[in-house]
Amino acid sequence: MSGWLCAALTAEGAEHDLAAMGATPIASNHCAALGALPDGCHTNVFCTDHLVAVGAVTLFNRRELLNMLMRDGVALPGDCADGAILLHLYARHGPRGFAAADGMFALAILDGDDLVLVRDHVGTRTLFYARAGDHWAASASLHALRAWPRLNARLNLNAVRAFLTFAYLPGSETLIDGVSEMLPGRCLRLCASGACHEEVFWEPREDKWDDTLPAEAYARRLRDLLEQVVAARLPAGQPVGVFLSGGIDSSLVTALAARLHDRPVRTYAINFGEEFPNELAYSGLVAAHCGTEHTVLTFDGTTIADHLAETVALLDCPVGDPLTTPNLLLARAAARDGLSVILNGEGGDPVFGGPKNQPMLAFEFHRNDPDPAARASAYLRSYQKCYDQLERLLTADVLDALRDAPPLERHVQPYLESPRMTSFLNRLLYTNLRTKGAHHILPKVERMTTASGVEGRSPLFAFPLVDAAFAIPPALKLRGVHEKWVLKQAVRDLLPPTILQRPKSGMLMPVQYWLHGPLRDLANDLLLGPAARTRGLFREQVVRDWMRRRGLVWRRHGQFIWLLITLELWLRAFDL
Repeated sequence: MSGWLCAALTAEGAEHDLAAMGATPIASNHCAALGALPDGCHTNVFCTDHLVAVGAVTLFNRRELLNMLMRDGVALPGDCADGAILLHLYARHGPRGFAAADGMFALAILDGDDLVLVRDHVGTRTLFYARAGDHWAASASLHALRAWPRLNARLNLNAVRAFLTFAYLPGSETLIDGVSEMLPGRCLRLCASGACHEEVFWEPREDKWDDTLPAEAYARRLRDLLEQVVAARLPAGQPVGVFLSGGIDSSLVTALAARLHDRPVRTYAINFGEEFPNELAYSGLVAAHCGTEHTVLTFDGTTIADHLAETVALLDCPVGDPLTTPNLLLARAAARDGLSVILNGEGGDPVFGGPKNQPMLAFEFHRNDPDPAARASAYLRSYQKCYDQLERLLTADVLDALRDAPPLERHVQPYLESPRMTSFLNRLLYTNLRTKGAHHILPKVERMTTASGVEGRSPLFAFPLVDAAFAIPPALKLRGVHEKWVLKQAVRDLLPPTILQRPKSGMLMPVQYWLHGPLRDLANDLLLGPAARTRGLFREQVVRDWMRRRGLVWRRHGQFIWLLITLELWLRAFDL
């Protein structure tokens, strides 16, 4: 996996440590070293008089930030690198300087003997870090950290349990014991002494709204901001692509791109064969309405099986979303068409309130248990993954090792009970944004597109849009049974009524069907083969029952097996 590695060391030998990684030191003394992996990754080195940094930075408000620096007495050339702008903001304002930067960035800064890590507001790009002995190491790639000679990589069983519950890892834990993922909107100072100091430069909060303001006023404000964030993410002088499912979110991004861009807009939709349900009528309607050049790609079960191991290996943390492989293949198609940027509609649900909140709203309405953990447990069950099956699925040895493990509810309870939000709906959206958004949706988009040679951009996750969403009355986001009502009002002149009025259905893959066809042999080899048995995570009879569609009241065998396949492939890719 492309990436870069940096290490802050408390003893001599920095250059040898980096050389063992295939990395090239760009600054070192016997307290600190910083290096970049020479593997063709799209990272750069940035410098000021006293600072040096390495990372990947894309800014969408360059002009505003350059003007801000100009007022501070720092004159940078108009063509300076985005990372240089970010580094100068840090030099002038410290971690607070990152708050003004609308963009996608993961940056490591050598500041004296300390290593300072920063991850963008919503988590579009990510960073991992670890300490081994007297040494710190950090990387944009978990593969790079896995290869760090000083790291004694062991499987983190707590993270295994979390993955089976969420279908992703919802916080700072990774599957490698002792390796952590940075949380978004943070600046982390790793000191040569071993201390670690975190500073939050941005966190969503519920802003006060004006109940006397008409709904139309909120919709107009939202429309203006939607146009701004989409326009900022269009590549100047180049065509742009959009992943178009036919849902409201990808449709509005398509419509705004077609209206605002001065170059062709290409749209891409996927299906899995005529015999399975699809949304091609909706995506085709939007493409025709907006005048885009539309491409429909068909992926059958054999194609998915052929690319599944490769897809999983590209992920720093596993994602049990069956659409991940189609996302990769779609991004490659966009790259073959010569595109460098492709937009998507991700973010509409966690920011504006999609249908996944309905079970929790029903729970809250009927709730009679005042224990905050009851709310968090209900949230975990709403995922409909393996939360209630863990005692049955995990082997006795694993359950014994997890006997004193902290509860899974800890991943979501701080958000669900946060004093930053007074509305229960906003607490749900806050939870979705900080867990699924930052640790599933955005990393998946970034890894699949980057691996394909294009840059994926998610306008609906822009932090100014998130701020605006939490300043809108919750009753306008969920109006009766109408989800994302104010978002639809803001773009109702752009899209056909059929798109605005259709209920959200989601793109469904025929996983259950494929597991008894093209994926059957792969699943058997992976889950019942010697490697899985030796690892000893799961009770073999339970896995066999699920493979035969037995042992569950609700027919979720396919999605459970998919989680196990994803995890097994990831563990093999990382040699754990």
